[in-house]
Amino acid sequence: MQITTASAKGVGDENEDGVFTGPSGVVVLDGLSAPKDLPMACLHGTPWLVRQLGTRLVALMGDDEQPLAEVLRTAIGDVNAMHSDTCALDQEAVPAATVVMLRQREGILDYLVLSDSVLVLDTAEMVKAVADTSVEDVAGEEMAAALAGPAGTPERAARVSELVAVQRSLRNSPGGYWVASTDPAAADHAITGSIPAAEVRRAALLSDGASRLADTFHQLSWEELLDVLDGAGPAALISKTRSAEASDADGTRWARFKVSDDATAAYVTFDDARHTQSSPADHDRVG
Repeated sequence: MQITTASAKGVGDENEDGVFTGPSGVVVLDGLSAPKDLPMACLHGTPWLVRQLGTRLVALMGDDEQPLAEVLRTAIGDVNAMHSDTCALDQEAVPAATVVMLRQREGILDYLVLSDSVLVLDTAEMVKAVADTSVEDVAGEEMAAALAGPAGTPERAARVSELVAVQRSLRNSPGGYWVASTDPAAADHAITGSIPAAEVRRAALLSDGASRLADTFHQLSWEELLDVLDGAGPAALISKTRSAEASDADGTRWARFKVSDDATAAYVTFDDARHTQSSPADHDRVG
């Protein structure tokens, strides 16, 4: 595996994404932002969770005998043990992150996707995007309502805070949606799979800030997004995303929660397959 990465901060005070690489694979995490008017039950914050969880995931995924779901379960438990006694881990308002992982072992690629980060695989048969759409399934109406009106207004900010409060009540609970936070059972709800490494030409792991040229703005197909990564690299993909965002600064053309989101991309190639001609693309979004 050859892995190239880039990450850039969006409109927030700090980049809440994280990308972590190791000998056996790569992990991309997208920390869930918390509006400043909503309380948190943990003193550490989202960037801390992303750093600690990503480090544990990379270390644990090197054990080929452990399925990636078990790797995630163990990592969440390990990070729980690192919290202070003053952190109320049984509350809704705790740090959380989406997860996408890719591991190579003995000619096999294992993957895991939890929540709305995206894994794109260019296989012998198609280009497919693997994404967990459960948050849209359970809170789609509330998300659409929160996006009404131009970005950057107090009214929009208030609606987003209301949405986050609703999402917290649905997060990591039966009938809701799941993210990596303080409940190891979230690992049971991840999308997982394995594919022969020989069937994969290239792959991308993307936080939703780096996937939006394809799945939100619809300016690129998934194959074209991979071509940008192949030809110019992850930093160029983020730069193109920033240019598109700047052309719609009030979010009227492309409704979104953040005009400019944290964006992280990891591009993976295999041996000499980097410039192999890819097959016609087919967007297979798994939910």
